[in-house]
Amino acid sequence: MHAVFLRCLFLGAMLPQSSLQVGLPATVLNCCEGDIFLLLDSSGSLANYEFSRMLLFAAELLRPFSLGRGHVRVGLLLVGTKANLEFGLDVHKHQESLQKALQSVRHLQGDTNTVAALRMVQQLLKETDKTVPKVLLWLTDGVEPGDVDTPMTELKAQGVSVLVVSTVHANYQVLKRAVTPPLQSHLYSVDIDSINIIAEDLREAIIKIIRAERLSVVHLTSHSAVLQWRPVLTADSGHYELSYNSMFKTDKGNRRTLSGDSSWIELTNLHPDTTYTAHLRPESNQRLLGMLSVNFTTLPDVLTPAVVSVSDSGPHQIRVSWAPLQQSRVQRYTVEYGAIPSGHVRTVTLNSQEDSALLSGLEPGTEYLVTVSALHMNGKEVAMSVRACTQDVLPSLADLQLTPVEHQEVQVAWKTHQEGVKGYWISWERQNSPSSSSKSSAYLSPTAHSTVLTNLALRSRVCVSPVYNSGLGDGLCCTAESHTDSLS
Repeated sequence: MHAVFLRCLFLGAMLPQSSLQVGLPATVLNCCEGDIFLLLDSSGSLANYEFSRMLLFAAELLRPFSLGRGHVRVGLLLVGTKANLEFGLDVHKHQESLQKALQSVRHLQGDTNTVAALRMVQQLLKETDKTVPKVLLWLTDGVEPGDVDTPMTELKAQGVSVLVVSTVHANYQVLKRAVTPPLQSHLYSVDIDSINIIAEDLREAIIKIIRAERLSVVHLTSHSAVLQWRPVLTADSGHYELSYNSMFKTDKGNRRTLSGDSSWIELTNLHPDTTYTAHLRPESNQRLLGMLSVNFTTLPDVLTPAVVSVSDSGPHQIRVSWAPLQQSRVQRYTVEYGAIPSGHVRTVTLNSQEDSALLSGLEPGTEYLVTVSALHMNGKEVAMSVRACTQDVLPSLADLQLTPVEHQEVQVAWKTHQEGVKGYWISWERQNSPSSSSKSSAYLSPTAHSTVLTNLALRSRVCVSPVYNSGLGDGLCCTAESHTDSLS
């Protein structure tokens, strides 16, 4: 007889898991942002069967939510002789992890010290983000909960919403004082075998508290804005009506209809440095949803040229570039440049599609003032200047001679114009085999003025360049006409 009772008890604990499955809108997955602390009675006043049923109920209640920061965080505190923190708010970031943890929770037994557990909840919530809504869901049989009035009042004063689910043994007056209004959606008294019937209503009550119904501006420029929201519809359940206008209604209002699976939109052709208000209304035949609103101010206008840069600098040229490129708003660009302090000023005119100009015929080692001007379609002219220096002309090698030494060997000798040389860079072609050769190079010290090259390839080009702090000077090259003594 005893064995039969255990089998029935086991089946009773397992079967409700499937019966607790309810139809859920897909939008619940990304609907909310908030912290939910489960306060689960694990004292000896609950039978193991009741405790298991409460765990199954909590698991199914939370299953639809997306977890983690920016979504829903869940913590579990067990009530026994002592408060036992099963896991904190930042432990589970995925449903698989949360569901596995809930399946492994063990019944504590012992006394019902709810007050100690509430004090621990208070302390834990003090360390969390104050801007995120918080829910305390108390699952209890309600038997001798203790003097919970004071800690519950303090929690509610912290902005915590208290919801209670109790079995029929509950002290209704104590629980009534504990919950946050409205009572009809925040306080449930139900037989443990029928607890699944309140799952959908309780979930909706929680969602109302932590739903992140915010219309946010995630990117702004002087002429555009990207709005983003958490989806509350699906493609089949309705659509969104978006309207936006400047706060002072200086332009005609704009309206758009967006599909139900939309979650962002980019507004373009806005006025710079202007405050706008936008309204997003979800339209659905299934339920009434509130309108979302946001105000934002576009950035001040950025007129080209806002950035001017110099590159490709050489002894006789520099390249000047500018940004942003605004072809539809610019008539032409003008580049003026002259040596500082009083050099001749030259001018280059370019069309609106150009964003750079190569300035050539410059003096080496000279500082220039370069001014880029843009004539805009509205007649306004914007200019920006930059200083740029051309590179010095590095002295070249004065003389280079090749003298045969032995078969496939040659002595290379050279002279330089002036001091300041940091070394020499020599390159040549080496004979590897009768049918192959390879290029070789070497750096020689500034005191070296000659070297001997071996295994020289037929008609090898031998080049030597002086090395200065700022780069290589012009080098000289000679060609070996033969392996023996015919060199030029």
